[in-house]
Amino acid sequence: MQIESLKMFCDVVETGSFSQAARLCHVTQSAVSQQIRALEQRYSQKLLMRRSREAVPTAAGERLYRGCRELLTRFGDLELEVLEQSGQVMGSCTISAIYSVGLHELHPYVKRVLGAYPKVNVRISYRRSAQVYEEVSNGTSDLGIVAYPTSHPGLSVQPFKEDQLALICPPGHPLGERPRVSLRALSGVDFIAFDRDAPTRKFVDRVLRSADIDVRAAQELDNVETIKQAVELGLGVAIVPRATVAAEVKAGALVARSFTDGNLSRPLGVLMRKDRTVNRATRAVLDALLGESLGPDARAS
Repeated sequence: MQIESLKMFCDVVETGSFSQAARLCHVTQSAVSQQIRALEQRYSQKLLMRRSREAVPTAAGERLYRGCRELLTRFGDLELEVLEQSGQVMGSCTISAIYSVGLHELHPYVKRVLGAYPKVNVRISYRRSAQVYEEVSNGTSDLGIVAYPTSHPGLSVQPFKEDQLALICPPGHPLGERPRVSLRALSGVDFIAFDRDAPTRKFVDRVLRSADIDVRAAQELDNVETIKQAVELGLGVAIVPRATVAAEVKAGALVARSFTDGNLSRPLGVLMRKDRTVNRATRAVLDALLGESLGPDARAS
């Protein structure tokens, strides 16, 4: 049994998809399936099952995953110790980020890292906020990025940036005809909101309550992509990070407006485990996120 087989198995568990695992490992989906079958034959039991078109581990598969993930982490650390004797910045950094940031705001930072250190592999997972905290805590991810970061046992938080929030509506909507919109203008308007457990939703609710504004909750959706689609279809308006709608605004599919009541923004933070050794690849990514200079002296701390 090779270490690559264990990595493929972990990739399937973490992505829930054979095809995504194949892309991560740069092999065919058939090759991944063969490796999983070989593992199941080795242990004489089912390790994965299908649930709602997603591959999820059985009880035995979950136990194997936990052990494999720990083994792969230790092997990766050992390999980096040997490789870093050359003085080069290389290796991998896994980031768990909330959807809106991972999909729309990390690209220039990753590009900066790869431009300086082409041997660094940056891998981004798109998660809900609670999952980001969990994956950084259990060591699945080296770094996490969340909105409205809160203290968490065993984790450190470093400020990343401020996201400006904007009102979005479809072209031709009355609110979109104004250069800026007051919060009061949202009273009685059909509103597309994030799910109730989303930190951005909780912030927006507090702002609307403090201004004594009652919107009509047309839908509650779990990520910014589906919210944008609902607004494009004319089902309501929404408040989202402005960076997430840059492409749609440029294409004329959506209109984004700031507020007359002042800038609404959300803080973003970078999560790390306090007890985790930071390899050079992760340090390079962290420096890029926090605006530090990237150069040959980037080192593990």
